[in-house]
Amino acid sequence: MATIAVLGTLDSKGEEHSFVADCIREQGHAILLIDVGSGGKPTVQPDVDRFEVARAAGIDLSPLLARADRAECVAAMAIAAPALLLKLQREGRIDGVISLGGGGGTAIASAAMRALPIGFPKVMVSTLASGNTAHYVGTKDIVMIPSVLDVAGLNRISKLIFAQAAGAICGMLHASPMGGSERPLIAASMFGNTTDCVGIAQAEMEKEGFEVLVFHATGTGGRGMEDLIRSGMFDGVLDITTTEWADELLGGSLSAGSDRMDAAGEVGVPTVVVPGCLDMVNFGEPDSVPERYAGRLFYHHNPQVTLMRTTPKECAELGRILAGKINAYTGPVTVLIPERGVSVIGIEGGCFFDPEADSALFDTLESELKEHITVERHDLDINQPAFARACSQALLRLLGSSD
Repeated sequence: MATIAVLGTLDSKGEEHSFVADCIREQGHAILLIDVGSGGKPTVQPDVDRFEVARAAGIDLSPLLARADRAECVAAMAIAAPALLLKLQREGRIDGVISLGGGGGTAIASAAMRALPIGFPKVMVSTLASGNTAHYVGTKDIVMIPSVLDVAGLNRISKLIFAQAAGAICGMLHASPMGGSERPLIAASMFGNTTDCVGIAQAEMEKEGFEVLVFHATGTGGRGMEDLIRSGMFDGVLDITTTEWADELLGGSLSAGSDRMDAAGEVGVPTVVVPGCLDMVNFGEPDSVPERYAGRLFYHHNPQVTLMRTTPKECAELGRILAGKINAYTGPVTVLIPERGVSVIGIEGGCFFDPEADSALFDTLESELKEHITVERHDLDINQPAFARACSQALLRLLGSSD
């Protein structure tokens, strides 16, 4: 029998959470009912009250309740609930979490769910689930279910949705991957313009007994990779596609944030770094490109994606940024430079072919790196099989030296 945390604002939505708890009990599982409300008294008796939740983060809730500032209380609970759930999960006291909410409840519960590891069952029934949920889900595997109606009482529609959500969390408890692998894990970053390189490197690593998880370098993918590297689950990193830094520097649409490339250095995991696709910045439709970039070189990848070529000055700055990140690495690292182009469209004959910009990137990156860091220059473009194999061989050497 598993224990599922049913977390919610029990002052305003106690009846609804109690209904979900009953549905889960009917499936043979135990419940831990957690109150994160900050209004009136809870309408059902919680197993963990709001004061205990607040104490998990060292917060004294009483003065906040006395001021009756709802925004302040919601913000406090959005800090405390993650601390409590992570503690419960690490102690083995809960096996999944479900919540129902409007704006405030979704903010609190989704923050708590984002603190939990990938693979831990998480279901959020929300009035906001039909819109942009990126800031609620983050990089975690939160299942968002639209409530359709407001979460305000029980009726034939809400009971159907709540019961199905309860069934979903119970079903997730019984799910297990088929053909599970115990092979050591490698993280790899990939973009459409580096697919051939990563695919070949992946195959080479898998021949040597590794499992390679490939992340799409679209901002969310990079953030997800950073989170999982930081969790300690990877044995090595093939960071072949560092393009998200071009978007971070120049305001593109696929930035992964200023901490992109930090996790591997913090954890000390063996890492190969390539300046893949730093010849491009991503924007949406043509009219989404900022006016300050008028007159620049663009490539219209499709109607929704516009790519802008980085200049020599911008490439030099990207080289400095990457070097600064790599210089902070505490584990073994090797930098590989494909001198004939860092993307499909950046090679000779491609629309982004610019030897001057590439040289600014490569030369600045190498000159700014600390002396002990190995740099390999290859007279190849990034997607040639020989370069891909060089990436995998470099990582295998690092993994061997770290044993």
